[in-house]
Amino acid sequence: MAVFTLLAPLAPAPVVVAPAASRARQNGTTRRHFVVKTKLVMDGKSFGLSCSLGTEDDSLNLSRFLDKLFREVLPGERNFVATLVEGRDQKKRPTEFGMNQVLQPFDSGKFNFTKVRPEEVIFRFCETDKDSAQYFCGAPDTISASSSAILINVSPIGYCHVLLTPKIQDCLPQRIDEESFLIAMYIAREARNPFFRVGYNSLGGFATINHLHFQAYYLKVPYPVEKATTEKLTTLVNGVSISQLVDYPVSGFVFEGEASLEDLSDVVAKVCIFLQENNRPFNVLISESGNRVFLLPQCYAEKQRLGKASQEFLDMRINPAIWELSGHLVLKRKKDYDEASEPNICRFLVEAALSETEFQELKRCVLDFLTVSDACNSDIDS
Repeated sequence: MAVFTLLAPLAPAPVVVAPAASRARQNGTTRRHFVVKTKLVMDGKSFGLSCSLGTEDDSLNLSRFLDKLFREVLPGERNFVATLVEGRDQKKRPTEFGMNQVLQPFDSGKFNFTKVRPEEVIFRFCETDKDSAQYFCGAPDTISASSSAILINVSPIGYCHVLLTPKIQDCLPQRIDEESFLIAMYIAREARNPFFRVGYNSLGGFATINHLHFQAYYLKVPYPVEKATTEKLTTLVNGVSISQLVDYPVSGFVFEGEASLEDLSDVVAKVCIFLQENNRPFNVLISESGNRVFLLPQCYAEKQRLGKASQEFLDMRINPAIWELSGHLVLKRKKDYDEASEPNICRFLVEAALSETEFQELKRCVLDFLTVSDACNSDIDS
């Protein structure tokens, strides 16, 4: 079992959290028409966050990993969540690559995470053979080529929104590989908290930096995608179960089952690599402490490039990355925030998603690919 050791002292996080508060609006008589709203306003050095935390003391039940992280970063609800972040699109680091290619080479001349300021590094970690995680706040500030880092997100959408950069000094482009995806799965398990999710955006799926990174975020509500109905597609020989989302605005795959975390990670990574190599943008949500993974193909950037995206949604300047596709919409204009409703959010997500015909064809290709891969693994094992 992989555990992690922190390698560097914690840097102070330039984050200020406002008192907890929340606004919610009921649009109709059923839970389906319920949108929870939070508000986040950025001013360059700090941000204010309104959110709903509940009354219990979360710190009493935090894993050692989250306890260490929450001390440095520092709340949420459900069905769809709408967050107003005025100025976030101005504060985000600019996208410095084309959105029409999922695989693009790393360019050291562009911004990458080796160039972040020291105060943006929360801690570094690497795998260890020891049986329990150890945290060394006074360790020398050094980093090896194989170690990874947790970084401050300079354009956060809320509580504990951070970046995970596997093997940061290796300068890998934004593309999934088996080893790096397994690191992300281990981080989700290390948190041991279902409200701490790890997400991934491919190039063309609204990743903005072409340097391998995942996002992690704590939102104390079930995401709509996590509550969506699923339909079983198949179970592989290693026990990984594959389903598809049903009655959700975005078509996608769900991976889970009785398999080990390593087997589950291996299957998801293989499918991500298959999509990458076929230039299919996608987003990934690692849920339930690494026990459930959502893989959501999308086409919104391609629609934008071809001039086929609705002007209504273009005006809203929403980038449908993993949090948006999972049901947490980050809005930039107060008008959109005030008018947010489940029907409007659903219309936007449908536009970002593959059509039913496109998804059925992709599903066939993915299942064929996994069938061949499964057969090859069986031959090797025998």
